[in-house]
Amino acid sequence: MLTGLHIAVIGGDARQLEVIRKLTELDAKVTLIGFEQLDSGFTSASKELMADANFEDLDAILLPVPGTNIEGVVDTIFSNEKVVLTKEILDSTPSHCTIYSGISNSYLDSIVTASNRKLVKLFERDDVAIYNSIPTVEGTIMMVIQHTEYTIHNSKVAVLGLGRTGMSVARTFHNLGAKVKVGARKSEHIARIIEMGLEAFEFKNIEEALKDVDVVINTVPVQIVTASVISKLQPHSLIIDLASKPGGTDFRYAEKRGIKALLAPGLPGIVAPKTAGQIIGNVLTQLLKVDLDKRKEQQK
Repeated sequence: MLTGLHIAVIGGDARQLEVIRKLTELDAKVTLIGFEQLDSGFTSASKELMADANFEDLDAILLPVPGTNIEGVVDTIFSNEKVVLTKEILDSTPSHCTIYSGISNSYLDSIVTASNRKLVKLFERDDVAIYNSIPTVEGTIMMVIQHTEYTIHNSKVAVLGLGRTGMSVARTFHNLGAKVKVGARKSEHIARIIEMGLEAFEFKNIEEALKDVDVVINTVPVQIVTASVISKLQPHSLIIDLASKPGGTDFRYAEKRGIKALLAPGLPGIVAPKTAGQIIGNVLTQLLKVDLDKRKEQQK
C-alpha cells in the first residue's frame, strides 16, 4: 500500500489513466493537474489547476512519458490549460520529492539538477523498456501492414539497432517469415544477431546492406538513415522510425525522394494505452513503495 504518499500526476495521455487507477487503489493521495476535462470519475483523486496546486507536501511528481518539451511545457490531452513545469515549482516541493518521467531532455535535466531533486527516467529501466517492446512490436506490425502492398512473410526487413526494442522487433518479424537482417555497432551485438539465426551487418556497411530491403525499422536515436542511405533504397521501401523524436532518419530527403518514412515514437501509448499504462503503473508503484519504506526506516 502507498498510504501516506502524496503524488501529483501532471499531464499525460490515456496511459496515465491506468497509472492513476493503480495509485488510488493502493491508497495514495493523488492530485491531478491538467485533467480538468477528464470524466473518468477518479473520486478519490482531486483535480487542480497548475496555478492553484500546492506542491509543498508532495512526495512525488509523475510526468508523462515524454516529460516536458524544451520550454518546460507538459503534454495534456485532458486540458486546455498550458501546463509548464519550472524550477520554482520544484523548489517549492519537499527535498525528498522525486520526479518520475519516461524520458528526459536538457530542460528537465537542468531544472531538476538546479533544484537538487531526484529524477527517475522510467524508460531507461530494462524492465520497462522490455515490457514496452511488446506493444511497440505490435504497433510496428500494424504500420507495416497498413503502408505496404506485400506480405511481411518473405519480405526483406532491416532492423537498425539490437537494443531492447530492436531485439524484440527483429525476433518477431523473423517469426512472421520475413527475411531479417540486423545492423549493429558493437561486436557483441553482431554475435547475438548471428546466434539468433539472423543476418548481421555493421553500421559502416549500412548503404550496401539496405539497398535491397523492403522495410527499414530504425531504433537508433541518432541520424543513421541519412540521405546517402536513402538514395540507395528501392523506390517502394518503407521506413518506420521508432526512435525518440526527432528520430534517426533524414525525413526531408526521404520525402524528396518519394520514400515513405514514418516517425513512430510512443507506439505503446497509441496501440495499447491500457497495457502501456499498466506497465508504467506497476513499476512506478514498486519504486514508490521502496522509497516509502526507506523513509519510514529512517524515521525510526
